[in-house]
Amino acid sequence: MGKNNSFKAFENEDGRKLVKENSPCGSEDCVESWGTNFEGLENIAEQQLLHKYRQEQQLMEQFGSLNDLYVDVVSPPFQSSEEDINQHVGIESQISELIEPKKETPCVFPSASLEMLRNYESGLKRLNVQSHVTNCTKINCGISSVDSIIKLAAEKFLQSNSSSSDELSVLSLPYASSYLGSAMDKDVQLVQGLLFCAERVGNKQYDSARKLLESCHVLSSSKKSTIQRLVYYFTEALYEKIDRETGIIKGKDLVEKQSLDVETKLMSLNPTMLAFHKGFPLSQVIQFSGIQSIIEHVSNFSKVHIVDLEIRNGLHFTILMQALAARCECPINHIKITAVGTKSKPLIEETGRQLKSFAGSLNLNFSFKIIMVEDILDLRESLFDLDADEAVAFYAGYVLTNMIARQDRLQSLMKVIKNINPRVMIVTESEANDNSPYFVNRFVEALFFYGAFFDILEECMKHDESNRTISESKIFSPAIRNIVAAEGEERRFRHVSIDIWRSCFAWFGMVEMELSMSSIYQGSLLLNNFSCGGSCSIDMDGKCLIFGWKGTRLNSVSAWKFG
Repeated sequence: MGKNNSFKAFENEDGRKLVKENSPCGSEDCVESWGTNFEGLENIAEQQLLHKYRQEQQLMEQFGSLNDLYVDVVSPPFQSSEEDINQHVGIESQISELIEPKKETPCVFPSASLEMLRNYESGLKRLNVQSHVTNCTKINCGISSVDSIIKLAAEKFLQSNSSSSDELSVLSLPYASSYLGSAMDKDVQLVQGLLFCAERVGNKQYDSARKLLESCHVLSSSKKSTIQRLVYYFTEALYEKIDRETGIIKGKDLVEKQSLDVETKLMSLNPTMLAFHKGFPLSQVIQFSGIQSIIEHVSNFSKVHIVDLEIRNGLHFTILMQALAARCECPINHIKITAVGTKSKPLIEETGRQLKSFAGSLNLNFSFKIIMVEDILDLRESLFDLDADEAVAFYAGYVLTNMIARQDRLQSLMKVIKNINPRVMIVTESEANDNSPYFVNRFVEALFFYGAFFDILEECMKHDESNRTISESKIFSPAIRNIVAAEGEERRFRHVSIDIWRSCFAWFGMVEMELSMSSIYQGSLLLNNFSCGGSCSIDMDGKCLIFGWKGTRLNSVSAWKFG
């Protein structure tokens, strides 16, 4: 990598990782936060991250702590000029922390996190209002109702906390006897009560928190309005947080079970996952854009080898196969897929059988290999069957985020990938900032982020309530519980923004590659197949693609290679 491989660092008094040795800019504190764990960041990126972090610290000091299933991608190449495309297409990121402080000081809720809530629409997490959306229409629906309700509840929470000397006497607390008014008023009260619960948990006032949680739990539901469902799952997460903190349950076994449950659901081509894929525009557009980039980078090769770091159900590769099978120039001779895994081998084998069957229906010469390792640290270049005349590409779909808390795994994996030197590595990740070591900050970030997801599920799967409920309870709920309740390495679900990933990949010596305008344009056409497509957007952030919902950034797709 041309840079020192050491991750030697120390933690300062508030838990931030500061590079102590081998810092490229010659000072111990030149790089901070996520980026600060990688000593070899480019100077420009370092200064940008440092500036952003100092802005965040100032806030902290000022306010205290707080189509069909298989998408047709083989249409003729889009020939319009970039200027024409730009008529159709259209951040600051919080610097998230990597490792929790050893001692978390109880924090007062209505501080930096609530200031972030107050400024949410115009601040850190909104899409650029000047950008163009790729479905050829401006977003005309404003922000989501969920987003509005959370912000209004936060404002009321702030007012209650600043004016009430007795927290338990706040009139807007959602006790059943006073739970009156319009549906929106009720939802606002419910979210406000949830914020009070989170405040108590953040201050380790667990007995008080449990009393408030009982009210929230009674008034929320996993099957009613979007807000009630959202609060229901966050209430469950807070209960788990209290149980962990008070020693009622042990975290490690629970984390493994939750992780396995989510993995099993995502890897199975069951009716729920098929319904989710068909009805959820984010799923198809993100997969389409990433696979389209791979197709373009292997266009001159008759042998193509894709390494998937977490293959799940493999639906994205049906897109790849269709496109390669229809290729006229440089006909494909062989497609090889290698799936890397650390567990659930039977599920990966089933995915391989299904992909082999699909390849057979297209008369493709196809092979599938599984590399199972007990730990990603055991992955070696020698385990791969590599041919000199094949084009190798890596696909990392929502997998690198699981290594944020385990930097040795990420570093080891990147070393293997560099040795193989693929033509491209596609990375898809959630565009959120819920990696803070401070509970209340993490809670607020997660509440907004998953609020947007529940809103999109409500609108896009409104005619399929059963599968929507399963998606929320079996996929999103475990993630919420892990983000809210777990600490340290047990917190597997950690999301950081594309700016942070850029700094990370730059340290590893990777260069970002621009996603093609053609794939972006065609992705916009794909949105037109969805009734809720008018609320979606595809925007460019530098060279990567950002998928948004009613102005909120949800996911990113980026392409990388080693320089």
